Amino acid sequence: MKRALVTGGSGTIGGTICRKLAADGLFVLIHANSKPERARQLAEEINNQGGFAEAVCFDVRDNRHSKETIEHLLHGGPVQILVNNAGIHDDMPMAGMEANQWQNVIDVSLNGFFNVTQPLLLPMMSTRWGRIISLSSVAGIMGNRGQTNYAAAKAGLHGASKSLAIELASRGITVNVVAPGVIESPMLGEHFTPEVIDRLVPMKRAGKPEEVADLVSFLASESAAYISGQIISINGAMA
Repeated sequence: MKRALVTGGSGTIGGTICRKLAADGLFVLIHANSKPERARQLAEEINNQGGFAEAVCFDVRDNRHSKETIEHLLHGGPVQILVNNAGIHDDMPMAGMEANQWQNVIDVSLNGFFNVTQPLLLPMMSTRWGRIISLSSVAGIMGNRGQTNYAAAKAGLHGASKSLAIELASRGITVNVVAPGVIESPMLGEHFTPEVIDRLVPMKRAGKPEEVADLVSFLASESAAYISGQIISINGAMA
């Protein structure tokens, strides 16, 4: 049974991805940092439904802690599917942005990508099969007012993933980015009213977390073996 690690797996999109990958027959390692109980509850839910999952908690910003935790996880075998989903917002027009707002967002979304991905590479390469999928955003492609930090972090994922895809292409490992637009979540209404969605999204609706999870599931499958180095938008024709 292949093992998958989903960072930020306790959130809305991350949790939906975990459920989908478990339904696909993978052993899912559900990562959380600030909300470990949610990861444990999700793992219990998946296991009770006949799947296989385990919660794992560490701070992706901390290189040493991430590496130590991942080395422990690797005692159970290689992680062949990695979904880099961990990310945070701290929005502010750049003229008023504090340095810590910039640094924290970069640390989670971009430095976290390195801290989690790098220790997994050699064991994954030894199997000559792997899937690395990172969650970005329409903001990383188009930019967005008040999100220079977030857009910079996500755009950095694009360049890193394209380069890593070239490095790993001969080892049977694909590297891709999924860039969602407006996706349903408990917090959606605070930022995107129906009127705003109608104006911004040509399809006139928010996407569903399940639609994002289905795309990740496909990219993690055997069927996507020749797709690598791509930034794939799922945004209702926003761009």
